[in-house]
Amino acid sequence: MIPILEKLSGFYSSSVLAIVTIGYILGELGHYLIGVTSKQTAIELDYGDHACQQNSRFTRHELVTQCSDVKNESSCYALELNSTFILVFTIAGVFMGFAADKYNRVKMLTVCTIIFGIAILLQGTVKSYWHLVVLRMVMAAGESGCNPLATGIMSDIFPENKRALVMAIFNWGIYGGYGIAFPVGRYITTLNFFDMGWRVCYLGAGVLTIIIAGLTGTTLREPERKSIGEGDRTTASGKPVTLWQVIKSPAMIMLMIAASISHSGGMTFAYNADLYYNTYFPDVDLGWWLFAVTIGIGSVGVVVGGVVSDKIVAKMGIRSRAFVLAISQLIATLPAFGSVYFDPLWAMITLGLSYFFAEMWFGIVFAIVVEIVPLRVRSSTIGVFLFVMNNIGGNLPILVDPVAKVIGYRGSIMLFYAGFYGITSILFLITCFLLEGKPKPNESEQEAQKTHPDAVLGARHIVDETLLSNGRPAQLPQHLQMSSNGYEKSQSTQPRHNGAESSRL
Repeated sequence: MIPILEKLSGFYSSSVLAIVTIGYILGELGHYLIGVTSKQTAIELDYGDHACQQNSRFTRHELVTQCSDVKNESSCYALELNSTFILVFTIAGVFMGFAADKYNRVKMLTVCTIIFGIAILLQGTVKSYWHLVVLRMVMAAGESGCNPLATGIMSDIFPENKRALVMAIFNWGIYGGYGIAFPVGRYITTLNFFDMGWRVCYLGAGVLTIIIAGLTGTTLREPERKSIGEGDRTTASGKPVTLWQVIKSPAMIMLMIAASISHSGGMTFAYNADLYYNTYFPDVDLGWWLFAVTIGIGSVGVVVGGVVSDKIVAKMGIRSRAFVLAISQLIATLPAFGSVYFDPLWAMITLGLSYFFAEMWFGIVFAIVVEIVPLRVRSSTIGVFLFVMNNIGGNLPILVDPVAKVIGYRGSIMLFYAGFYGITSILFLITCFLLEGKPKPNESEQEAQKTHPDAVLGARHIVDETLLSNGRPAQLPQHLQMSSNGYEKSQSTQPRHNGAESSRL
């Protein structure tokens, strides 16, 4: 190998993480841009009239006062588009997960990135509302492969002592894309480059995404699939573990519920931050503040959470990751309340504190998932996990509006945003006790012998299926086995002292 290339090869793992993370950020940027550009998009494409006007005589353009200046009703349509996105995103993600367990993940990730990149690009050229809806569905289908495919690739590249940090950095792409959407959607649109307004945002994001797709296809290589973590032992019955057995385990069910509630809290703030601060502080432009908090402080929190989780997992086992989640969400709860209670200055300060601890959860959750799930169903499990998490967490924020009519908008945000963080802390703490601590020597073998073959499979019994073709665990011939004192056993056909049959070649 050329010396310079040999030196650069040492940065391969880091380059993989950088490329897939940037691709994910751009996908989420395309996702969240509609929430920031909704006013301009709705006016130009002429949709949403029936949501904010009680008349059929005038169009938006003929009104003296736009509805966005009154109650910002176009944001409701942004949420509707997000609901459509989530539906397609989650359903397609399940199929992508199944495919990722069987086919070349790098090639699939490349194709997926090209698809949602082109969809984002074309959103900058739409002329009708239905064009926008269709393209967002296509974008969702393409982006749905990012998480299960990239997670599978990275779990086979990075060791356990870096796994939570790597997953945290990658999954932070959701908040990175959301944070970047504020200045891009607001200020690029205002600058009105080439007299194209909001369209430039989508055109630029689309072009960058296609470039990343090219780098994905030309620089990444499919890694060898590896069995990892506590999910890769063999059951006493020797039967392959099914996806259903993995999903119905108590630890996985509790983990999905906790992740869904936590995601709902984050999405509540994501969908409502712009509207909330514009409603209560109309004279204060908080766009750059929101960008700095989500990108700057959120990034630090992601790194700290991953490092802490990776450091203590060697001492306490997988259980320690859930413990970190419970503590971080608990600490994030009180400042989250402050971010929707105080005036702008203290609102941003407490938001920063909340983000620092709250954003630790995403990467650590997926580190737990890949460590307790067998290799053969790893990506499909992630697809199902995302389906549940995004459909619950992504759609619960719809309840903010009806609840706001009863307790007020601010109270509703407090409940679904800060309140859900507190609930999540309790749920992650319960999950702690359903996961294994650090295993003792030979603990897994003893446990496997005691476990009934047909017992319900909990997270502590989710295992890999590294078996012979006949479905039974491998066993060495007797003449190659070692006695307890370390010497070779006799080739005699006499029965062993424990009464068991001797092995036969």
